[in-house]
Amino acid sequence: MTNSLWSTLLKLKGNTRACIYTEPLWGLSMNLCMPYLSVYMLGIGLNDTRVGFIVTINTLSQLIFSFLSGPITDKIGRRKATACFDVLAWLIPALIWWRAENFWFFLTAGIINGTNGVTANSWNCLAVEDADKKQITRIYSLAMACGQLSAVFAPITSILISRLTLVPAIRILFVNGFILMAAKVIILFLASKETSIGIMRIHETKGKNIFQLAGGYGGVIKIILHSRGMVFSMIIAALAGIIGMINNTFWQIIANKKLMVPETILPLFMVFRSILAIIFLFFVIPKFSRGILKIPLLLGFASYFLGQSLLIMVPVEGMLKYPLLCLSLVFDGFGLGTISMLSESLIALHVNPTERARIMAIRFMLIMGATAPFGWIGGILSDISRNLPFALNLALLSFGIIITVYHYHHKDADHSAEQ
Repeated sequence: MTNSLWSTLLKLKGNTRACIYTEPLWGLSMNLCMPYLSVYMLGIGLNDTRVGFIVTINTLSQLIFSFLSGPITDKIGRRKATACFDVLAWLIPALIWWRAENFWFFLTAGIINGTNGVTANSWNCLAVEDADKKQITRIYSLAMACGQLSAVFAPITSILISRLTLVPAIRILFVNGFILMAAKVIILFLASKETSIGIMRIHETKGKNIFQLAGGYGGVIKIILHSRGMVFSMIIAALAGIIGMINNTFWQIIANKKLMVPETILPLFMVFRSILAIIFLFFVIPKFSRGILKIPLLLGFASYFLGQSLLIMVPVEGMLKYPLLCLSLVFDGFGLGTISMLSESLIALHVNPTERARIMAIRFMLIMGATAPFGWIGGILSDISRNLPFALNLALLSFGIIITVYHYHHKDADHSAEQ
């Protein structure tokens, strides 16, 4: 029990406890809505290409705010940045999505939602800066498991869709998302305090504006480039971001539009996926994630590859498609959980602690820059064939395996941070 994720959860203190204990509200609010956003857009009347275009614009917006996130987080502090930009990135778009009627509503919400590029940085700093470095991998596992608690409400989503049809049901989910996300913002702000490094950076940046602070990125980029571990962790994070974005955007579409899975059943697959993610993150992945992270990464990429391959091969006709979809989600769940958690952990382990905010800002910016084109590319591919976005994922996963083997076999590689 001493080394378990449960033990870590019970012993969390300070900001880490505030961040992790409020994270289930994310799972029960916005994370309950977002998996259905692509089919919701189709239900309103958009086509696959327009859905992919909005995803790309949203990613470009995140890119811009990721660039500014380091200076903003240093200037106003981790705690205030998280609260202010959670309101801007989630509460306002939730209201727009709730009342959405056409392409322009979704485009506007997508642009505003891109401000979560700031909270992605500030929340990470708030959660881990005062934490024990040995606990970082487990902290990210807990955060991801808490985010999957949307499974609790997913059967209710299925009932709502069966009673009201898809669009009215998703509108109700966005109202729920707004209320619970507002509660999360308030509770986290009251339960946390500024980190020690955050206080230091607020004093150091006093009298400087955001753009002056952004001008110091040149030195930070040199710090990153001089660390082979940081470069590798950013490549893995970019691959995880691209693959996850394609999967999250187009999985519902391939299941509903190609495999003819009824809209009322789709939430049950989300339940299954979320439960799998929680089981893997609590009981399986921690056993593989000790010491050098080469084997867990390779297992994650290989498992994800099998899951995406199965998804492409699922037959349209017959009842066999349901068990095969579930099996593909088993492989997807392990692969996604492993790669997502390890990509975050690798960066946290290799980052220079005094420059965490600006390094994380560049990290998010690079990931968003790499990810941005793939929403539109995925939409175009999906209009040609619903299989093609997942074929693209197979190519990216193969590259992940190659780059992991290369990194850990390179003679100059230093893995001491992982040990």
